[in-house]
Parts: sequence; C-alpha cells; structure tokens
Amino acid sequence: MAKIQVGFLVSYDYKLIQNALPPIYEESDTVFLAIDRNRRTWNGEYFTIEESFFEWVKAFDTKGKVVIYEDDFYKPELSTMECEVRERKLLAAQMGEGNWLIQLDSDEYMYDFKKFTDFLKSHNHYLKSRKPIQICAWKVNLYKYVDGGVLYVDKLDKFMLAVNQPAYKVGRHCKCRSVYTDSIALHDCLSRERGELVQKLENWGHNTDIDKEAFLHKWDTVNKSNYKTMQGFFYLEPMNWKTLEFMPGANINELLVNFRKTSKLSVSSLFLAMKNFGQWFRMLFK
Repeated sequence: MAKIQVGFLVSYDYKLIQNALPPIYEESDTVFLAIDRNRRTWNGEYFTIEESFFEWVKAFDTKGKVVIYEDDFYKPELSTMECEVRERKLLAAQMGEGNWLIQLDSDEYMYDFKKFTDFLKSHNHYLKSRKPIQICAWKVNLYKYVDGGVLYVDKLDKFMLAVNQPAYKVGRHCKCRSVYTDSIALHDCLSRERGELVQKLENWGHNTDIDKEAFLHKWDTVNKSNYKTMQGFFYLEPMNWKTLEFMPGANINELLVNFRKTSKLSVSSLFLAMKNFGQWFRMLFK
C-alpha cells in the first residue's frame, strides 16, 4: 500500500522545523529530516545544530515516525542548485519510490495537510504512471516582519510539493506534467532576521542568480509605512512579486488565524480546472 512519505531539508534554519513538522505529522507515514553529516550548506559554509533541537524532535515524535537521515550533501565541484537537486534525489531514495514523495523546506508550513493527502490517496493511480507527475500546491510568501505583523507578497505562488517519481531538475521542479490542488502553505520565505536572511541568500540554490545588494537594499528600505508606495520585490525578476500587503499577527499561529479571515487562502475551482486542463492538453503532445 502506498505511503505518505514526507521529507524536510534541514540546514541553518532548522529551528523553523518546530513550526513545519506539527501540521503534517498525523497524516504522514514517515517523516525524514535530511541533514548534512558535516553540517555544511550547498555552498560549503558550516552551520551548527543545537542538541536541544534533536531533544525536541525526540520528545515530539510520540509515534516514532521521524527518521534522521544524515549524508554528505555538499560537493564542491557542484553548484548550489546541483547540490540541492542531488540531495532531493538522495532523500527520495530513502523515502522509497512507489510511495507519494512529499518534500518540504523548513520554512514551509502546511495547514490543510489532510486535504492534500486525501487528494493524493484518491489519485494513487498516478503512482503507476511511467511518466513523472508533480502535484502542486500554493503558498503565501511572507516577506518581512514589521511592527505588529508581516508584509507578504500579494499573490499566491505555486510550488511543487509531491511527486510519483523523483525526476527533479531544478529544486523540486521535475519539468513534467503538473496537477494542481487548492492546498495552501505559509512560506517563511524572506521574513527573518537580517543576518539569517543574508545566510540564506548566500547558501540556497539561487545564490548565483540574484543581485544580492539590490535585493537587500529594497528589503531594508520597505516598512509598514511605505510598502504601498513601492513595487518589485521578487529576488529574481522583481516585478514577479509586484506588491506587498500587511497582515497583523504576533506569531505564525496568529497570522494563520488572520489569513483565514480573508480570501487570501483560497483558490477558485474554475481557476484550478483551467490550470489542470491546460496541463493535460499540453502533455497530449509530449
């Protein structure tokens, strides 16, 4: 019987797992935490993980679902993106092909995970496909914490969440047929202390793709008072994230409650139907 296998890539922002693990724990068969055994990032920088983190995981894992998977994920001859793809494939091999392979980052918080896994279970026939299929969800990108809340990107961003085969090409993207669901995550993308943000920008898979100085200048400048007067916030092509909005909340749980009071955590059935028909039609000719 196919399992719901979830894997997290754990690195310098490991503390965020304490937000990301609880929402997915009950509906997962196994949860893998992939950690570089030498505590190195994809860019070769060293990081540390406090022993208290592993103590927290052990105390939280009351059903014995969590597996700590340590390996050498940094290869100096590879780019950061190549290291990322390699780690994702190694992690998928541990998770076991033939199951639903769900990979999350430490800063992605799924709050409707049962709905997502119910969708996967109702589509187990995809696991028999000879072609890779990726199941997509949507995320709200949190940009910067400010007084009383957070500035977030005013558009939902798709992300590849589950696959039937780990044919990763760029990050989690398999460059294959996408099936869209209406599940949504909060993504603690760039909303962190400045030093932690710089660490992320220097060590993630996109580290060579961005103008770090220009991006950080805008990130430093924007605040609760002036965000409506500014545009262009994406780290690659700025206008892909054209505008920001403000959501009040002192922590992730308060933010979630407040997001749910709006229409920001919803995707229309018509929009999904059009996206999925487009993917199905496009793949007819491949």
